[in-house]
Amino acid sequence: MDAMRDRRFLALIAVAIAITLFGLYALVAGADGGDGGDTAERARPGPARTRVMELSPVPDAEPEPAPSTVPPAVPSALPPTPPTPAPAPPDGPGPVAARYFDAWRAGDLTAMAGLVAGPPADFAERHRRFGAELRVTSISLVPGPPSVGGEAAEVPFTGAREVEGLGRWEFASVLRLARRDGSWRVLWSPETLHPALGGGGTLRRRETPVARPATLTREGLPFPRDSRAGDHYTGLDGTGTDVELVAEPSGRVLLAARAPEVPGTRTTISLAVQAAAARALDGVGQPAAIVAVDVPTGQVRAVADTLGVKGAFEGLYPPGSTFKTVTAAALLRTGLTPDSPVPCPGAYTIPGGRGFGNDGGADHGTVPLSTAFALSCNTTFAQQAHERLRDGRLRAEAADRFGFREKPGASTCRIRDAVTADDLGADAIGQNSVLASPLCMAEVAAAIASGTWRPAITAEQPPAGAPAPVPLDEGVAAGLRAMMGAVVTRGTAAQAGLPPDTAGKTGTAEVTGERSHAWFIGYRGDLAFAVLVRNGGSGAAVAAPVAARFLRAL
Repeated sequence: MDAMRDRRFLALIAVAIAITLFGLYALVAGADGGDGGDTAERARPGPARTRVMELSPVPDAEPEPAPSTVPPAVPSALPPTPPTPAPAPPDGPGPVAARYFDAWRAGDLTAMAGLVAGPPADFAERHRRFGAELRVTSISLVPGPPSVGGEAAEVPFTGAREVEGLGRWEFASVLRLARRDGSWRVLWSPETLHPALGGGGTLRRRETPVARPATLTREGLPFPRDSRAGDHYTGLDGTGTDVELVAEPSGRVLLAARAPEVPGTRTTISLAVQAAAARALDGVGQPAAIVAVDVPTGQVRAVADTLGVKGAFEGLYPPGSTFKTVTAAALLRTGLTPDSPVPCPGAYTIPGGRGFGNDGGADHGTVPLSTAFALSCNTTFAQQAHERLRDGRLRAEAADRFGFREKPGASTCRIRDAVTADDLGADAIGQNSVLASPLCMAEVAAAIASGTWRPAITAEQPPAGAPAPVPLDEGVAAGLRAMMGAVVTRGTAAQAGLPPDTAGKTGTAEVTGERSHAWFIGYRGDLAFAVLVRNGGSGAAVAAPVAARFLRAL
């Protein structure tokens, strides 16, 4: 037994020695080998060949990978450092309010809603709608120090919004907060957007178009609505926009911007007279015009024109019996007076010429000239012209004293030399070669009212080269005024509803193949006027009532 133990002990010692020698050999071989260890081992005989266990074959003999030029990673002796978690945002009314304001400035509605305790379902939509409807382009916010009381807090703040068309809109409000489930939350309400939204209030943007024309009345105001003067004056329809932010239901204006004033050009048009003229044509079915001039100056005070192509100033129409004012002036100059008796038969034929008749064939016998004028006797004026105004006297009266000639200026009217007695008779009652615009006939009425013919003007002073004023004989002017007064009180315009102190003359101008033109000219106070309704029919039945509406609206 002892011998066996001794043999085992010796075997253990031998194994230990072998292991020790093998380890020494490995150390020596590693020190000598470096990067070329395999070559050194093959050059050595003996024990180095015992390393065959390192060359054990790889199953399936897969090809060895090419040696890497990247050195193998050396494992760290320390465990990896875990990432540092982001610190939780600080809680408290001040920090929560600060985050809310930051999100508000950035327009981050999702972040804002995340800080609100129980935000309404339409939280984001309310903010978007508020900005879109009021046209807010940006917002700045300046919070104040929080005021904390137990579980609730308030942060006062001021803000300023930039609003399109209105500029800077400043406001002040309060952001309220409270603890909910252990955290501070914003207690949102509509007045957080703006105090005016509290209690169910609303804000709205109100845009009001306002007139900002380039052409103004003599008072410096826009022409009246639907002035019917657009053919004669440009730049009447310029507009601007007044913008307001209004709190409802109070109607209080929180912010306003007025459309800038435009330094428009003033005209001689009177706002009140133009408005009256324009409204007098309302409901008139045919093309028509009303022109009014200032008696002392000749300045145009109104022109309402639906004739087209500046017909009120430049159109040429037979004036009919309104021209009897000019014929009467020429007759008075021959020595007749308003009281002179003249025949007014139902029909009259110029010796060797054509015949003339009164409306409806009315025969009034012998009457004063003023009555023949008031009743508009065609027969009287054709006969008296044939007897007293031959040799160009009627044309001279019209051309020299009432502007019926080629001339510079705003109005247009003309009369030709009468070649035959028929021509003269027809000219005397405003037919044949006599043509006039409404403005020209307004000049005639103004001349009778003032005693001096003046060219109508559309500026403060007559332009260079304008015809000079022509005074009428005082007796002639006075006689004409009396005769025109009789037309309104007891003549063809007596039933037209004209106001007191109106003087005038009706006219029904025949047009071949068409309905007659309806005329009325006259004056009242310092305003002279002419009314034409093209193809309107009777002057007494159609034009004189239009004139009455015009005058009564002043």
